[in-house]
Amino acid sequence: MGKRVAIVQSSYIPWKGYFDLINGVDEFILYDDLQYTRRDWRNRNRIKTPDGAAWLTIPVKVKGRYYQKIRETEVSDRGWSDRHWKTICLNYARAPWFKDIGSVLHDVYRRCRDETHLSSINFQFLQAISAMLAIKTRITWSMDYDLVEGRTERLVYLCRQAGASEYLSGPAAKAYLDETLFSDHGIRVCWMDYGGYGQYRQLFCPPFIHEVSIIDLMMNEGPEGAKKYMLSFGSISTNRQGDTVL
Repeated sequence: MGKRVAIVQSSYIPWKGYFDLINGVDEFILYDDLQYTRRDWRNRNRIKTPDGAAWLTIPVKVKGRYYQKIRETEVSDRGWSDRHWKTICLNYARAPWFKDIGSVLHDVYRRCRDETHLSSINFQFLQAISAMLAIKTRITWSMDYDLVEGRTERLVYLCRQAGASEYLSGPAAKAYLDETLFSDHGIRVCWMDYGGYGQYRQLFCPPFIHEVSIIDLMMNEGPEGAKKYMLSFGSISTNRQGDTVL
């Protein structure tokens, strides 16, 4: 069986679909050599509150740094971790799995108090959450590899260096990805399909909101229960035939 790879920018406590992508590949390459973009998912995500979805945002230095890469982006206020943890406690203290999931997250927040760079913070949360879900995928960095010019060309070259026979991408990339460049090098492109997520027991409903951090799902259902509401535990890791995977 061949090797499947995904290449995606790091995100802060991302939603369940991000972890389905991680769980659907053999190697997940954090593409933090890309330019940092404001008002994106790199340094923020949403949680559920009595007033609806609310943002948790890591403050970063952006003034005069118009072309900085994600991995170069620095935290501007060290107090963010304590504030985020207090906000999570305020809104999830009554969640069924708050004690267990919260203890792991609290440890990560404590470790991140002195972290200066956004990429490192994101990586620590990705590792901790993946471990709770028993996801074994190897997580690496694009800076571990040689990079070439060209949007699709760079992805193809990363896949080749990683020994990939398949590249799994999110659906948004269909607008620009040149699949022929992959096929020319014997790499099959597969597309992630984020349709079909079921509703779990979410606090403060209605309304139910899918587009929140995975910590919402885990606080309410626990690590094993969360897998029942994710797409990758069963189908995506074994489906190597179609161009679209669930």
